[in-house]
Amino acid sequence: MTTFALAPRLALSRRTVVGTAALAGVIALWSAFALSTRALEATGLTTADAAILRFAVPVVLLAPWIPRTLRSLRGAGAGALALVLLAGIPHFLLFAWGAQLTSAGLTGLLVPGTVPLFVTLLLFLRHRTRVSPRRLLALTAIVVGVAASAILRGGSADLGGIAILLAAGLVWALYTLGLASARLDLVSVIVVISVTSTLAAVALALTGAMPSHLLDGTVPWSQIGTYALVQGVGTGLLSTACYVVAVQNLGGSLASSAGALSPVLTAVVAVPLLGEPITAGLAVALALIVSGVALFHLAPRR
Repeated sequence: MTTFALAPRLALSRRTVVGTAALAGVIALWSAFALSTRALEATGLTTADAAILRFAVPVVLLAPWIPRTLRSLRGAGAGALALVLLAGIPHFLLFAWGAQLTSAGLTGLLVPGTVPLFVTLLLFLRHRTRVSPRRLLALTAIVVGVAASAILRGGSADLGGIAILLAAGLVWALYTLGLASARLDLVSVIVVISVTSTLAAVALALTGAMPSHLLDGTVPWSQIGTYALVQGVGTGLLSTACYVVAVQNLGGSLASSAGALSPVLTAVVAVPLLGEPITAGLAVALALIVSGVALFHLAPRR
């Protein structure tokens, strides 16, 4: 009797532990992506080099799934597939460009923080979707937080960089809507984005449209290995896998809301790692946008 009574509790505890560990991995990996992109210049890598490493590593690791992915593309709509591909080289270039013009804190905050806002706006324009009062309040907090980051910006933050990061958030929102329409499984999505983005990045480097130190052979192998591990394996594969595990064990709302802690971790780590202080504008924006994102995901849906 006692053994059977304890079994559900142990199972629940195990799910909670696994989900919490996976969510902690998501937060750390998302922060590492923002920090490594912001510190790109110090590595000796160019933006094209970073894109090649970011997308080529998943291509190599997931090569056995390429034939299956090509077959699955026949069932994906052309419009939805085009939106899915925005998550590759277009989003990465905007993210990297905005990171160079602002700070790690703003980079880790504005892109994921504004995705719920843009998704809701796009759905409203397309379907006139109603928004619950709590979600409307959450979106208002995000808008005010973005305004605070622009008005109270300090340090190396540039207004143009903030605009570019907002464009990256819009691109990711379009990808999110495309992902909901495209009939592709998780591995196929990663493969198709990685393959097309690798080809595009290599083409930009070979044609001279973007400089590349990687193809010139002037980048130390230690830098290549570190960046391939952080961006290619960490961001390209592990963060996605950890997020799926977190959602399966903790639920989508809690996983999405706790994921908003990633910008906070990014801003805190950027202080000793990159020497970027937490300015008044960044602190206000963090409080408003993180609270808005958490409230948005925890609010009831209409």
